[in-house]
Amino acid sequence: MKKHYLTNVSVQSTSDMGWHRWLWGVLMMAVLALPLSAQAQQNISGTVKDAKGEGLPGASVVIKGTTRGTSTDVDGKYQISATAGEILVATLTGYKPKEMTVGAEAVVDFSLEEDGLLEEVVVVGYTSSDRKDVTGSVSSIGSKDFNGGPITNPLQQISGRAAGVNITQAGSEPGATPTVRIRGITSLSGGNDPLVVVDGIQGNMDLLKQIPPSEIETFDILKDASATAVYGSRGAAGVILITTKKGKAGKTTMEYNAVVSFETIARSYEMLSADQWRAETQKRGLLVSSGAGRNDFGANTDWEDQLTRTGITQNHNLAFGGGTSNFNYRASFTAILQDGLVINSKNQNYTARIQATQRALNNKLGLTYNVNVTNTTNNFNGPGSYQRIFGFRPTDPVFNTDGSYFVPGDKFGGASTNPYAFAKEIIDGDKTDNMFGSVRADYDIIEGLTASVFGSWRRINRNYGRFEGTATTSPEGLAIPLATRPNERGVATQEANYTDERLFNFILNYKKSFGNHNLETTFVNEWQKQTYSGFRQLGRGFADPNAYNNILLANTLLPREQSSYKNDRVLSSFLLRANYSFMGKYMATVSVRRDASSVFGANYKTAVFPSASLAWAIKEEGFLKDNNFVSDLKLRVGYGVTGNQQGISPQQSLLLVEPDGAGGYTVARNANPDLRWETRRMFNTGLDFGLMDGKLTGSLDFYTGNTEDLLFSGYNVPTPPFPIPTITANAGKLFNQGLEIALNYKLIDTKDLQVNLAGNFTTNRTRVVELAGKVLNIEVGRDSVAWGGFEVAPGTGVNSAYLIKGQPIGTFLVHQHAGTDDAGNQLIVDRNGDGIIDGGDLSKDRYVAGQALPKFTYAFTPSIIYKRLSANFVFRGSHGNKIYNARRLQLSSLTNIGQVNVLADAPELNFLKATYPSDLWLENGGFFRLDNLTLGYDLGNFNSKYLQNARLSFTVNNVFIITQYKGIDPELSMGGGGGTGIDNGIYPRTRNFAIGLNINLK
Repeated sequence: MKKHYLTNVSVQSTSDMGWHRWLWGVLMMAVLALPLSAQAQQNISGTVKDAKGEGLPGASVVIKGTTRGTSTDVDGKYQISATAGEILVATLTGYKPKEMTVGAEAVVDFSLEEDGLLEEVVVVGYTSSDRKDVTGSVSSIGSKDFNGGPITNPLQQISGRAAGVNITQAGSEPGATPTVRIRGITSLSGGNDPLVVVDGIQGNMDLLKQIPPSEIETFDILKDASATAVYGSRGAAGVILITTKKGKAGKTTMEYNAVVSFETIARSYEMLSADQWRAETQKRGLLVSSGAGRNDFGANTDWEDQLTRTGITQNHNLAFGGGTSNFNYRASFTAILQDGLVINSKNQNYTARIQATQRALNNKLGLTYNVNVTNTTNNFNGPGSYQRIFGFRPTDPVFNTDGSYFVPGDKFGGASTNPYAFAKEIIDGDKTDNMFGSVRADYDIIEGLTASVFGSWRRINRNYGRFEGTATTSPEGLAIPLATRPNERGVATQEANYTDERLFNFILNYKKSFGNHNLETTFVNEWQKQTYSGFRQLGRGFADPNAYNNILLANTLLPREQSSYKNDRVLSSFLLRANYSFMGKYMATVSVRRDASSVFGANYKTAVFPSASLAWAIKEEGFLKDNNFVSDLKLRVGYGVTGNQQGISPQQSLLLVEPDGAGGYTVARNANPDLRWETRRMFNTGLDFGLMDGKLTGSLDFYTGNTEDLLFSGYNVPTPPFPIPTITANAGKLFNQGLEIALNYKLIDTKDLQVNLAGNFTTNRTRVVELAGKVLNIEVGRDSVAWGGFEVAPGTGVNSAYLIKGQPIGTFLVHQHAGTDDAGNQLIVDRNGDGIIDGGDLSKDRYVAGQALPKFTYAFTPSIIYKRLSANFVFRGSHGNKIYNARRLQLSSLTNIGQVNVLADAPELNFLKATYPSDLWLENGGFFRLDNLTLGYDLGNFNSKYLQNARLSFTVNNVFIITQYKGIDPELSMGGGGGTGIDNGIYPRTRNFAIGLNINLK
């Protein structure tokens, strides 16, 4: 039963929220004042052209020293309100900026020159900077470099595109979110998911499911602590900043994007066929064709074929936008529809969003509105259903002769679940309504000084239901044995969860240039509150599958199977950051953030997270300025401290009680007033370079990090003085270091043919330094902790992976396999020679046999464009990690071959059962795969009143893989918790073929 109790928690600097209400009032007044926007003193119009005199669409025209600006339309034309004497600045990526002073003329034209260096604008947290001014380690990926095909989650668009960013998709279950790790695993239970920020709205990984992939303009990934420290206690695992597409001034545009894909199983286990199974069991004297204990029912069933189908995924996106110099908007509707490879598994995701920006008060006030609504429906039929098929006998039929589902009653002495019946009849799914919206007001107080107010509200309502009736043939549905539970046939679960997240921040930003000096300072005051509530009910005894929605109709309702909860967390923060540059050569960034959180102990509610970084633009020095071979050279160095509170839920520091089942109460959790943030200290050195007049560009980063005060929920403590023997506390240290290399080479760059070679390489090592410490002056922890294993039998576990002091995370400590005897019993090497095989966790008969995390990962992403044809490739790979193939172990055991099926090579292996975890099942997890191949054809511009252009594409995902791993797929979830690197069975990894169409209307 969940243990949730209400308590009064105060947070320093958060108890008095009156000023927040006052600022909200100011914001609302600004919104209401929108229709009162004053007329400009002078309307300026013109055209932004390139050196050939052609108009440049999407160029930005801004009044210098302010945030007032507009963009050019498809013909390069713009309009803006300005006064005489103000300076207009026209910029566009790939061109040098140009300034023009407003005079008496109402027309101001610009002619831009191409820039050898691509001046990207990079979002670095609360503000943005030009790429050349960035001092931290930041990877940026624009929409032109996104992966193609049936993208169902935004992370799939950038897989393999950034060094130090490892994105893993374990299986192809509909609606599943990939795992992303930025610079490895740096926490145990504190959490390793990066913070996600979408247009200023902060959230966890679930926020990605609410963003249509086709509506994303850029990803900016903050990797080192000097960049992530601006997010304080939420930045330890990195930050993913997403900027969505916005409307632009000019003609109204409309676009439609569609992708349809078909999925097949890429790789599977080879099991014994019916004839092979009969021959093997007959040889062992286990084949029974009639009477009691019968195991051959005359069938020849391919259970995988019964439970799988051709999966189909559809992506549809309709978007339109436009605007004027004072107002722009973009709206879209997106549908992502997945019918999974396993029957009865699907995900339907519908998203509607609208974003608008309005200028007012003589262009001094800018208002930005953003509303996003998502409805998601899931039918779960995941790894559990799929994995059932491999152990089921091929001699069992799907149906009895009367059409009912076949259920062998003798399997392991009880009821057996028919895999097809379970997958077909189970009701298991959820419906989720997500909404988030935001309003931002930017006001130019004086030249260079801007005040911004931002507020966002995010709500998630999820309803989950599951029903196992008699038709599923599962033990829960049948309630076996019926003699003791005759009225409990069928079990139902209903669950509702609600999330309410509110964020408010006030930002002052000041920019000033004086001589060779440029200074930008940013002050942020931020407040965030997250509230979680819900309930869960379980009932037994539903003969009618249509009645399960009303739990109260159950024959049996046990109090311990009903629960509800409500809790919240509050975070209040202040940030001060300063960016300084001198002569465009020497740059420095310094930030200090102070966070106060309600989830930690009374003695540690607040913490301070500082950072500093320096950069030297060596290219701007006199000895390199005129060197054409070296087009860019910048050295970066940074240090910062970040915090982590992800893995700690509210009230973890408090003494909690729960009912003891006898009318009283018992202690459920020890108090820990010293519970505090996990902290990570990181040092980063980087080099950005461009050679051969910009043909070869790249970056090199080396980093080290120390995670201290590790959050862990299972530390053992003495009783007394503690009421119960476990506590959530801070103890232990991790050391993390790595090297990142990213390269891009323009092999051929002509008008008709462009060949671009790009790739990245990352090496990362995370070592356990300490697993012990003090909690309230009492020593806790030890030198090793079990980190996961495999099931020898249902409900039992044998550990094979550990956290060991001085070793990498997820170290495999196993026995050495020495073969089997004639009876198939496992033989183990007696490594310490004492004549006894010790199966204990820290037995000296075990040895360190490898690690769960790769020693390095790499990607190669070449692209070719020939006139209207294009081809993009994503090759990815990893090296140096091992996988404990527990699923192969289970499917190789011959102990119960008369009741189950086994792998085709199991008889030759002659392995009876696993008594010890051995290196027989420890396999090389390295791989090299062609992950994505996309071919495109641009149909060109149309001489049409309505159609502007169109593009066709063809994509294959998971084209091929080269690996020594014998499981379904070597890419497993790299979440970082116990079980990382252990394969207990996954949803099948698919290969899909997709056709796409992109249309732009005038």
